[in-house]
Amino acid sequence: MCHDSHKLQIDIGSTYFKISADGKTEQYFRNFNTNIYDDIEDKCGELISKYHKDNVFICSSANGGLSTLIIGISSLFSIKYATNIAFNSGINIIDTLLYSKIDEAIPPTEIIDVVIIAGGIEKVKSKFDNRLLEYLKRVKYSNIVYVGNGTDREFLRKNIENLVILENIIDNRLQIREKELKEYLTNLYQSDIVGKEEIKKLYSITSNQIYSTPYIVNRSLLKLRDIYDVADPFLVIDIGGATTDIHYSTDLIVDNNILTDSGYDRLVFKKLGVYKSRESLIFSAKSNEFVYELLNYLMVNENILEEDTPKATTILMQLAIFLVLYQVSKKNSEYISLKLDILNSIVVTGGVSKVLSQDDIDRIVKFFYKKILHFDTIPAIIIDREYKIWTLGMEEVHNV
Repeated sequence: MCHDSHKLQIDIGSTYFKISADGKTEQYFRNFNTNIYDDIEDKCGELISKYHKDNVFICSSANGGLSTLIIGISSLFSIKYATNIAFNSGINIIDTLLYSKIDEAIPPTEIIDVVIIAGGIEKVKSKFDNRLLEYLKRVKYSNIVYVGNGTDREFLRKNIENLVILENIIDNRLQIREKELKEYLTNLYQSDIVGKEEIKKLYSITSNQIYSTPYIVNRSLLKLRDIYDVADPFLVIDIGGATTDIHYSTDLIVDNNILTDSGYDRLVFKKLGVYKSRESLIFSAKSNEFVYELLNYLMVNENILEEDTPKATTILMQLAIFLVLYQVSKKNSEYISLKLDILNSIVVTGGVSKVLSQDDIDRIVKFFYKKILHFDTIPAIIIDREYKIWTLGMEEVHNV
């Protein structure tokens, strides 16, 4: 008997999947010895069979995101703007290449999902030449897009097969134009998710579009006050098994040139997950100048990073929170900088919310604010233990 009036929501992550029905959410550890569909059917098939396909809604972050190589004319504008748009579209940046150094550049060995070529402002003379074409012959990529000035378009269109040409991401006032490239990259990300054979099989249990989880979470932010006592500007930290995503109010952005259409944006940190990205998280931690002092503050030593224990997992999750705050602070110029000194609320969601206590998170944020920002007070910390943000985002997207 189908529950025609009720809905079933499923979120598939790289390490866990969760199912929400009638206001109750259950979380399951993935069985990596079988495919996603069979795993879900094995654990929840009886429940799923009670729902009509029209009432089953699915999102996924199990693909881990797409990769990009960015080639730009200037590090201050073209590379910086393309990097910002790629991060905010859930794309993982493998490398950035300043065109003046292309002769000495070593191409990435892995297959790149999308190459972004970013030029200068309009009406400047052509910059790209045969050196770009020779370099691209040595890069294995699936998609390529140009987002620069008009003077280079004809040369690139003639010489690069399957090139997608979008509007210039730099306007004449040197401000960012993100809409077309962001839409293109978001659609690529979406296509990658639904194109995976494992995900395609899930259409046998739903008749609705399968969305990416970061997109679903971002859609919930406008309504966040309906479920939590948050105050703008705020930050949502979503720590999972493979990635850490942050969603933030755009009035936190330090750079005045980075103007966006939305009131909220996101960054994806592929190497800061706790399970699938465990090794890269540990590497990032060991490379940070403050982490050993932080471990001492937490009354553990660096040996904890080599352990496979519940205590070690707790420490890694705490380190992920610290590292992501550090990555977007003014201390670090690699990513977009946020004005964390004016932050009012931090909402913590994802798998970390099931493991860390309020005190575990408070201690990390206090250390960060005291050590990095020299502040004695911290923003309000809200923990989304029941994944209400995810279910709210699903309802926003599907109007259910």
